[in-house]
Amino acid sequence: METVAPFKEVIEEIKTAGGEVFKFCYQCGKCDTVCPWNRVRNFSMRKLIREATFGLTEIDGEDIWRCTTCGNCPQYCPRGVRQIELGISLRRVASAYEVFPASVRSARTARASIISEGNPLQGERKKRSDWSKGLPVKKFAEGMEVLYFVGCYFSYDPRMKKVAAAIADILDKAGVAFGILGSQENCCGESIRKTGSEELFRRLARENIKTFIENGVKKILVSSPHCYHTFKNEYPEFMVNFEVIHVSQYLLGLINEKRLEITKEYAKKVTYHDPCYLGRHNGIYEEPRELLKKIPGLELIEMADSRRDSLCCGGGGGRIWMDTPKEERFSDLRLIQAHEVGAEVLATSCPYCITNFEESRLNLEYDKVLEIKDITEILQEVL
Repeated sequence: METVAPFKEVIEEIKTAGGEVFKFCYQCGKCDTVCPWNRVRNFSMRKLIREATFGLTEIDGEDIWRCTTCGNCPQYCPRGVRQIELGISLRRVASAYEVFPASVRSARTARASIISEGNPLQGERKKRSDWSKGLPVKKFAEGMEVLYFVGCYFSYDPRMKKVAAAIADILDKAGVAFGILGSQENCCGESIRKTGSEELFRRLARENIKTFIENGVKKILVSSPHCYHTFKNEYPEFMVNFEVIHVSQYLLGLINEKRLEITKEYAKKVTYHDPCYLGRHNGIYEEPRELLKKIPGLELIEMADSRRDSLCCGGGGGRIWMDTPKEERFSDLRLIQAHEVGAEVLATSCPYCITNFEESRLNLEYDKVLEIKDITEILQEVL
């Protein structure tokens, strides 16, 4: 096999990411069995591991870019092989040599946008808080109850701006003293790190941490599971620890404390999708469901592949920026599962999931039979 990067460099990068643990793989194939890719095409993670262990990976190929870092395979691996770290280490080598297959080149555009404007969506930094115009949203000041870290998609994507507005409205109704950073806010860096741009991630992390400290931030409220994961589990690498809470946890707490009053019914059948980075990566399964159960009239039903076995939407690992053929989209399969249990609403709590599900809803012509909602949008309707 040909490799773009020298044999020794590949081996050293892999060892740095996971030591010798990759050599423990005895090719049982459990990773392939649970990988969502094998529902839409043939893909072998164990083959990738075997090749990588000996430095034989085709760095210029598509396969090292397929992993969505959903976290399903590590929880079933009997030998503790760190598949996600392996994939990221290979991507770091490819990124260093600027070797990207055609389907991945849009990730380069996202990277360039992050460098220039602090977000992957090519939105102007000065317009990061435009979504909040006309809403009761202030700039964060030291002493406020919580910093609402909005995130890139909620700041710039037209669909996701509606979710940010819903959250701001709910927080205002609850009397929460909150603020945002506006143009001072940077991308958290989670997805760009997963595509191999380690130095850019570290730069973003340092800038965000500096901003948090200078503004006296102690408690960070986030909408995106990817921001949650990064602030909670990756920023401590920089010797800092902020209190981080996901919006589903925080709003449930506000309801339990009687700071929010639900006054209306929501007479619909709702199924909840567990985002990979909220569920498998961080163990938050019950709070979103408990929040939905608080709503009168709402009938909560479960799909196949829920909780720890939740079917990935396909957007993690930076794939939200990569091209995926229609016939290979996991999100289509998830919507079919929701439709099969008779759901009228597919609720979730992740911008990547909502983005992919909205597209699949059109692909499958489900636009008249299935709504896609963030759980905060449902809550806003019943307050």
